[in-house]
Amino acid sequence: MRAIRRFTVRTVLPEQLAPLDELAQNLRWSWHAPTRELFASIDPDLWSDVRGDPVALLAALGSERLEALAASEEFTGRVRAASEDLHRYLRDPQWYQRQTSATGAELPRAIAYFSPEFGITSVLPQYSGGLGILAGDHLKSASDMGVPVVGVGLLYGAGYFRQSLTRDAWQVETYPLLDPDGLPLAVLREEDGTPAVISLALPGGRTLHAHVWVAAVGRVPLLLLDSNVPENDDAARKVTDRLYGGGGEHRLQQELLLGVGGVRALRAWSRLTGAPEPEVYHTNEGHAGFLGVERIRELVASGLSVAEAHEAVRAATVFTTHTPVPAGIDRFPKDLVSAYFGGDNAMDGVPLDSVLALGSEDYEGGDPTVFNMAVMGLRLGGRANGVSLLHGEVSREMFEGLWPGFDAREVPITSVTNGVHSPTWVAPRLAAVEAERLGLDEITAPEASAGWLDADRVPDAELWALRNEMRGQLVAEARRRVRASWRERGASPAELGWVDDVLSPDVLTIGFARRVPTYKRLTLMLRDPERLKALLLHPERPVQLVVAGKSHPADDSGKRLIQQLVRFADDPEVRHRIVFLPNYDIGMAQSLYPGCDVWLNNPLRPLEASGTSGMKSALNGGLNLSIEDGWWAEWYDGENGWAIPTADGVEDTDRRDDLEAAALYDLIESQVAPTFYDRGDGVPGRWLEMVRHTLATLGPKVQATRMVSEYVHGLYAPAAEAGRVLAGDGFGAAKELAGWKAHVRGSWPQVRVDHVESAGIGEAVQVGDRLTVRAYVSLGALSPDDVDVQVVHGRVTEADVIDEFTAQSLTLAESYEAGRHAFGGEVELETSGPFGYTVRIVPRHRYLASVAELGLVANA
Repeated sequence: MRAIRRFTVRTVLPEQLAPLDELAQNLRWSWHAPTRELFASIDPDLWSDVRGDPVALLAALGSERLEALAASEEFTGRVRAASEDLHRYLRDPQWYQRQTSATGAELPRAIAYFSPEFGITSVLPQYSGGLGILAGDHLKSASDMGVPVVGVGLLYGAGYFRQSLTRDAWQVETYPLLDPDGLPLAVLREEDGTPAVISLALPGGRTLHAHVWVAAVGRVPLLLLDSNVPENDDAARKVTDRLYGGGGEHRLQQELLLGVGGVRALRAWSRLTGAPEPEVYHTNEGHAGFLGVERIRELVASGLSVAEAHEAVRAATVFTTHTPVPAGIDRFPKDLVSAYFGGDNAMDGVPLDSVLALGSEDYEGGDPTVFNMAVMGLRLGGRANGVSLLHGEVSREMFEGLWPGFDAREVPITSVTNGVHSPTWVAPRLAAVEAERLGLDEITAPEASAGWLDADRVPDAELWALRNEMRGQLVAEARRRVRASWRERGASPAELGWVDDVLSPDVLTIGFARRVPTYKRLTLMLRDPERLKALLLHPERPVQLVVAGKSHPADDSGKRLIQQLVRFADDPEVRHRIVFLPNYDIGMAQSLYPGCDVWLNNPLRPLEASGTSGMKSALNGGLNLSIEDGWWAEWYDGENGWAIPTADGVEDTDRRDDLEAAALYDLIESQVAPTFYDRGDGVPGRWLEMVRHTLATLGPKVQATRMVSEYVHGLYAPAAEAGRVLAGDGFGAAKELAGWKAHVRGSWPQVRVDHVESAGIGEAVQVGDRLTVRAYVSLGALSPDDVDVQVVHGRVTEADVIDEFTAQSLTLAESYEAGRHAFGGEVELETSGPFGYTVRIVPRHRYLASVAELGLVANA
């Protein structure tokens, strides 16, 4: 008999155990081993049954057990100590409280971080892949560092899907409904105790309402909007039903709730808790871009024009792009967006045309019928970044149409390479050894630490035994998961005796786990099945593979890749050497990364924006075997793993896959496996040298603490300062900047370089000579103070393209009638080789964040 309603009844704890509730509700336990150990000690078997969920554990405890625990002075003492430790963590100054900006200004008092998904813990399944895991690691590290971030997202009723397989190896999705009352969440309430309600107007006179659930991520509050509330009609209740589960209009409604509703949730949070209003708004990918529209509406309501409000909003907004391909960007029909921002549904004071202009692909190669969320993110973000050095380059090239006339290198998109939260991902045993022998400061120092390179501190035999232990734990967990998967696929216990021999704790273990879009090439390893079998079954140097990953429910091509892989792994000849583990999530990952000796990544370069799974493996002493893409392209050094050669320039995709698969097989056969199995006194000395090098040199780089500090000093602090300047004195600077931009845009058609003269060099040009440049320009209605006339010079190619250039300002020499002026200067020739120069004019204003900000340039 099915229940018509389901809810969770929470346990009433004895007074002596009351702190356990706060410890369970604050998600710090998800990365704080002592707190998890405290809960596990209550009932180890029950802790395992509830999969490490403190809220579920407490709810399942009977009154007798609670009374026994309350009567135990030893246990209640541990509870008090854990509670005091949490309060110190929440209260004491951390890294951020000791920082100042590069200019000496106060750092932002609060930073809002918007993301469509957050991967904090498997207990709160509000994530699908790398974007959410990154967001979760960002919040956790911000908490550890004392950075005053407040997260903003959506609470999905079913989260992302649970993955299982049919007997025929086809992915099946199920969506178990989540009960928020059974999760570590609390409703944001008004002073009278009723839930705070966030409301948005929808077309047709409908209204979308949402409650706000708050998750405590250490020191960081995470606000999650939930549309499954009584105030909504049936359709509106389903807006937050599942992550990435709906079609175009459903997705648009989610992104409106995230962006517009998220800003309104922040206002309610500050009003009800006294928390400071954010000074910086960070948009993690384009999904939350409508937050800028809502902030413009707020400022227009206070008396600013749309253009003035746009400048004020833009100055304090940071936009991070994660996609390296246009197909990965959310794009909506303009007509659909018009229905939500036009007619009877128009925002007060914000015309529809102003909204549509933000996401318009009004550039060469763009589609004028669509609204592009990433384009809106860039137009509303005064500062933007990609998530690795290579991805920064790719992003500048992908979006250079927004800044016509500028070289891709000048497109104002920088990069902050992703990092990972080591307390979440490092195996507890390894973390304990590091804490005891090395210390946290040495492990996470920005520069390479010699600690792991000192074999006296952690001898080879001990390090190898630790690696063997973690591999053995993975093998045991993989066997459990394989057995469970086969039972779901319809196998009887009598058919599964072979599972006891799946994998071996003594065999070189390669891991591969990620989402399954085609560009990540899950099945590259299967290009030559017989050669792969030979590697798996090698008599002296066998290899075993542990594979996991989910395909988007609507991506049948990805599902076919999974099916192909699983069918290979089902072969009785090799099934003891390769396994596919369904339902990849944080819980699986935390056993997978430590247990793998090698982490495999073979995307189609350069389509991996960053990738972080290999970072987590490296923190556990794993070596990377990867295409030089994403973060690996900048940090591979020849000693921390192996780079798979790429067949760049080969346009035939099948041919390229064949070549790169062959290179992968060659590396495993000739380098990876021999190094792993080359033993002296039972220990692979060369292998452990590479492990130590990875831990010592790569370990500090991949830390999310490094990533967050770069965001703080490189993006958040400048954004906060710019926002304060433009908002100061009644938004006087925002008004000045908006008026100046309008004047410059209107006058730019008359701006040109009329003539360039040069002197100072003879026929035989030498290093040290000085080139004199004089440029005659027409500025129309603009003054010389409105522009920067530059000589752009540097090394040139055979096609006379300035390949490496420097832009040097010329000074005003003379002014003539009709808006004509002469500018001049000298260029010292500092390097030998082919040299070239040109002259250009760009807008100049003290409040511009980039020379390319307006996308205006007049080239000679």
